Amino acid sequence: MQNKQKDEEIKEMFLTENLSKIKNKIVVISGKGGVGKSTVSVNLAYSLAMNGKKVGVLDVDIHGPSIAKLTGVEGQQLIAEKEDQRPTPIKAGHNLFVLTIASMMENSDDPIIWRGPMKMGVIKQFLSDIDWPELDYLIVDCPPGTGDEPLSVIQLLQNVNGSIIVSTPQDIAFLDARKTINFSRKLNVPVLGIIENMAGFICPKCGEKIDIFKAGGAKKTCKDFNIELLGQIPLDTDIVQSGDEGRAYVYFYNKKEGAIIYKEITDKIIKIFS
Repeated sequence: MQNKQKDEEIKEMFLTENLSKIKNKIVVISGKGGVGKSTVSVNLAYSLAMNGKKVGVLDVDIHGPSIAKLTGVEGQQLIAEKEDQRPTPIKAGHNLFVLTIASMMENSDDPIIWRGPMKMGVIKQFLSDIDWPELDYLIVDCPPGTGDEPLSVIQLLQNVNGSIIVSTPQDIAFLDARKTINFSRKLNVPVLGIIENMAGFICPKCGEKIDIFKAGGAKKTCKDFNIELLGQIPLDTDIVQSGDEGRAYVYFYNKKEGAIIYKEITDKIIKIFS
């Protein structure tokens, strides 16, 4: 019993130590799946790192982790430099560090069949059993909805500086996105704003913009809740391609409209915390 209590005390000490290294904590959430939240998280992280900021990406989507694939660290395992040291997050690029449960699995096809308490436990391990570096920003990629994982990580991080809501333009997506705004507010997390993803498709042949998912949902929601529309990212096949290849869209396609909008969103975030 004494050993267990001592272990818990050590974990709490490491948790406090890690949290003291992080200047700004941002959770990226969405009301429903399939809106590109992980893609947004990764490109914001890369964009911040390209601005000279030291950035960590924490993937708390336990059942469907995709950050390893999107950052090109798929297949890499967490390791400690010495036997008596804690492992460190995987370095995915200059100034960018990644932690995901995918880096702890032997087979990426294996499902994780866990209930809430086990997920809470592993998220706590992410923040205590790992030796995080000093960070300007920690971007937390949450699974869709307002359940165990986002609730657990917000409680463990204690003072979250802000949330970013990601949604696609159609009404059915914003029906759920509006719930995440109220979720943030009930947990006293400031809503930094909404990013509308897949906001129109620019035809590569004629240049015409087509609103495949209609338009106007983000602006209406921002008006209703008095929050900022951080940006509208268009549908772009290069975003899909770069994600599948584990390459940074904002770096390799920096002249594209989507990458320029990501840069504008990044500038807004830096300004908020400056």
